[in-house]
Amino acid sequence: MCGRYVMARAVGDLVAELEAEADANLELRASWNVAPTTDVPIVLERLVDGVLHRQVHVAKWGLVPRWAKDPGVAVRAFNARSETVLEKPTFRAAAKARRCAVPVEGYYEWKKLPDGKKQPYFVHTKDGSLITFAGLYEWWKDPGKDDADPEAWLLSCTILTMESPPEGELSTLHDRLPVPLDREAMAEWLNPAPGEAAGLLDMVLAEAHQLAAAWQLDPVGPDVGNVRNNSPELTVPVC
Repeated sequence: MCGRYVMARAVGDLVAELEAEADANLELRASWNVAPTTDVPIVLERLVDGVLHRQVHVAKWGLVPRWAKDPGVAVRAFNARSETVLEKPTFRAAAKARRCAVPVEGYYEWKKLPDGKKQPYFVHTKDGSLITFAGLYEWWKDPGKDDADPEAWLLSCTILTMESPPEGELSTLHDRLPVPLDREAMAEWLNPAPGEAAGLLDMVLAEAHQLAAAWQLDPVGPDVGNVRNNSPELTVPVC
């Protein structure tokens, strides 16, 4: 699963690394302890006047389907299991038409130790480059507000997960893995043109374990367990 991660890049850096564009007024808050239901950057593609545009937006982490009565369901939908994402009512419509990528600088996972305690790890690329996770996004409208009111609309997202690799260090960390995308797969995943969702999902899952095999796992201190702690020191390895 993926329940905490790091995203401290500035808007300009994200735009450059993702080869995207962003609204001039877009603001991002650097965070070394991103938690579900907070606002996070996502990248998606839209057709504008017949031209495909890759854009960075800010979304609530926790998908709120269009049919939801209120946005509170987001707390239960920050991850989507790849095995059932095409069937689950919460995710299936977004999986077919509203796919996104969620950029992270690394994520945290807790490994259960023999004594019952849990050791947090920071999982990241060795060179500090971005990881992009396969995600879905959705627009939800507050039924009590007018369509023309910008505050009536909520953009939300989720991160896809899959089974962890059967071997290697990641296999001992957790039984679930957030699904990574390389640059080529991201371009296909983001494309909003009608396509076979099952085929796209199979494509990204097929290469996920190989991509994740290059990540570095560093044990970190217990402070990351409290969402109120938020500083670069959370990612510093401990002996």
